[in-house]
Amino acid sequence: MKIDWAALASVFGVSLVVTVVLVALFTVGIVALSKLSAPAGGAGASGGSAVLARTSAYACFAACVAAVAYGIYLIVA
Repeated sequence: MKIDWAALASVFGVSLVVTVVLVALFTVGIVALSKLSAPAGGAGASGGSAVLARTSAYACFAACVAAVAYGIYLIVA
């Protein structure tokens, strides 16, 4: 049995980068949603700022779902 080390390293590198990007996207979505809630002493996001925060959060979550769905598609197909 011969192991193709270059292919193994390539798969490891791509999976590491994709994992970091997905975690960062999810984190940005959580931060955007946290901007909507009011802190203890002040006001939360209002007006256009709230719409932008909610839209960007949902876009980040949608990108995460799309990446996971594509990964599952690659495994199954």
